[in-house]
Amino acid sequence: MTKYIAFLRAINVGGHNVKMEYLKSLFEQMGFRNVETFIASGNVIFDTSKRDKLKLEDEIEKSLIKLLGYESAVFIRTPGEIAEITEYKAFTQKMYEQATANNIGFIKKPMSKELFNTLKALETDIDDFNTHKTEVYWLCRTSQSNSTFSGNLFERKLRIQVTFRGIKTIQKLCSKYCR
Repeated sequence: MTKYIAFLRAINVGGHNVKMEYLKSLFEQMGFRNVETFIASGNVIFDTSKRDKLKLEDEIEKSLIKLLGYESAVFIRTPGEIAEITEYKAFTQKMYEQATANNIGFIKKPMSKELFNTLKALETDIDDFNTHKTEVYWLCRTSQSNSTFSGNLFERKLRIQVTFRGIKTIQKLCSKYCR
């Protein structure tokens, strides 16, 4: 059995309210074991004997459409990948010190140079971006409510799906599951 952490897009935002106990039961109905949810933003931890993450993401997405009645993109990472994400330094120490928000966006595959350039064009005097593998790193120097950036803007401009989580959520997940 392999442990995975799934980050679901469009859970408990935009009128799509799902209780975590119900989400847990949906994953159990799909045949996963040791299912847990982590905070109410669509983070699901589970065990399975399946190894192909892309097929697993696709399988879960198709099941969620049937079970929830709407699309929810799924981004799966292993605990080892989560540990790497928390340790990766996408920006300088000074930039981290000046930021008030530090977010990680999950995408399906690494960005092309063209998409990375499109992302960098979205930078402002308060927002900085970087990527590493299948993650997007976003630092905001002020309150995120002052930023013009959002996941919706990202998806419109880059035409790829993403779900963002704060670094503190990722670190808490890692401290619990990355042993």
